[in-house]
Amino acid sequence: MAISRQREKFQQRVDRIQEELPFYCIEYIDSRDYLSPVTLYNYARDFQEFFDWLIAERIVTGPLKEVKLSELENLPLKEVESYFRTIGKKEYSSSNKKNAEKRRISQATVNRKKSALRSLFNFLTNETENDQGESYMIRNVLSKVRIHKVTETLNERAKNIVNKIFVETNDINFLNYVRDEHILSLSPKQKTYFERDKERDFAILSLFLGAGIRLDELANLRMKDLDFSDGEIHVIRKGNKKDSVFVVPESMQDIKRYLGVRNQKYGGSTDEDEFVFLSVYKKQSSPLSHRAIQNIVYKYTKAFDKKLSPHKLRHTYATNLAEATGDLSLVMNQLGHTSTQTSLLYITKTRDKAKKASELLGKRRTNSDEK
Repeated sequence: MAISRQREKFQQRVDRIQEELPFYCIEYIDSRDYLSPVTLYNYARDFQEFFDWLIAERIVTGPLKEVKLSELENLPLKEVESYFRTIGKKEYSSSNKKNAEKRRISQATVNRKKSALRSLFNFLTNETENDQGESYMIRNVLSKVRIHKVTETLNERAKNIVNKIFVETNDINFLNYVRDEHILSLSPKQKTYFERDKERDFAILSLFLGAGIRLDELANLRMKDLDFSDGEIHVIRKGNKKDSVFVVPESMQDIKRYLGVRNQKYGGSTDEDEFVFLSVYKKQSSPLSHRAIQNIVYKYTKAFDKKLSPHKLRHTYATNLAEATGDLSLVMNQLGHTSTQTSLLYITKTRDKAKKASELLGKRRTNSDEK
């Protein structure tokens, strides 16, 4: 399979941002070519942000590209801790609206930035060698920086997921709404766009709910990745790993219905390397972007009940699969998880059993009081 468009885009961003970083950061990035371009780009942004702060606070001398290794080696611990406290207090807008809610950067995000910088400093002290055969740095101040784990039990995480997905048969009700009722609430102009894209949009929503794939995996589906005979699709997982995913038969039928109008409406062809989901602008066909797919999901879910992301539709599928089978290994394989802890989040029957057990224990007390 070809490299995904998302990876190509982020690789270009990595290449651009490297031009602004010191040579030792570029060496670090080159040494981590097994990581995804998305991860490397985030790391590079973290390095850039850290160095910019050090320069602004006059802790090191600029420009950024010329920050000396000796300055990093002699960084005081209190200054580094001050940086993480500063970014932990930063606020950002939760939307582009004028009266957008202000939120603080989460502890998980701060931890990720700490991990990125710890990885860089560990590289500089343990994995490098100068002309004298010595490491670039001896002292590693980041090794003294603690990562404060976000304490949340598996039970609490599972509860939070259930509160943000379609529960019981609401996923089916949602698809029925999109197919039969959504058009009734639209203006004449909106109806024109809906009629144009209804097969494509419905196939996208159905596939998220019928296969549990990620946004990147859906956006990068090519015609050759569809296997109607076995009812499965071929995807590129995280880490650029190839995988096959079985799809709910009804969702495969929804894809077939979309393919029946795809070439006519979007200028597609039968080329096996062509992307499955297309858009058209000024008679020019192009792959549907990640942002466009997100907006499709947002638009229909908000109209139905509550605004959900593609990832929440993936959570919905995972929960339904776990409830239907109770098979942890099946959930892991179908979702491409590498950790059982992640898959356990969807075994919500455990929560139901705990609730019923509490009710039974409560009845013991009630019965005792009545005697």
